[in-house]
Amino acid sequence: MSDETGASHRGLLPDRFRQAAQPGTVLLRLETTQSREGALDGAWWPHSRDISAELPGLVRALTEHLGPIASVGLDAEAWDDVPARLVVDGRSVHIDRYPVGDDTVIITRGDRDHFSLLVVPPQASREAALAAMARAVEADGTDSARQILIATGVGPEPPAEAS
Repeated sequence: MSDETGASHRGLLPDRFRQAAQPGTVLLRLETTQSREGALDGAWWPHSRDISAELPGLVRALTEHLGPIASVGLDAEAWDDVPARLVVDGRSVHIDRYPVGDDTVIITRGDRDHFSLLVVPPQASREAALAAMARAVEADGTDSARQILIATGVGPEPPAEAS
């Protein structure tokens, strides 16, 4: 299939996305069914660990596709100076601090609609980031964010078990 149609080969992103992707990119796989398949709903590649600088861009991108974002859940230890809330385009977005790990953020729209996004570390190489983002949006993907980052060479290998 041609990349011009928006189709891609398994595990690859369309050429037009690959050429445009850089830190700050948000990639979503949005489904309109109640039971979304896959472990993750998308991926985000922030420029830095400064959540006050990075989050407004993510919220704007998500609001365009999902509607107003009520809150963002993240691991405060993975980010610099996490505030309790941010105001983005005149709307207050609550920041929930969870020990979810630095490799995901949980986006909440409304009361109960949650979206889980892989967070690609800012220092990731472009090719590794693109590979991780492509795996995160596979419709039938069951790998955790940590597994995806390790498999694509972005995350550290887990410690070896003592024998």
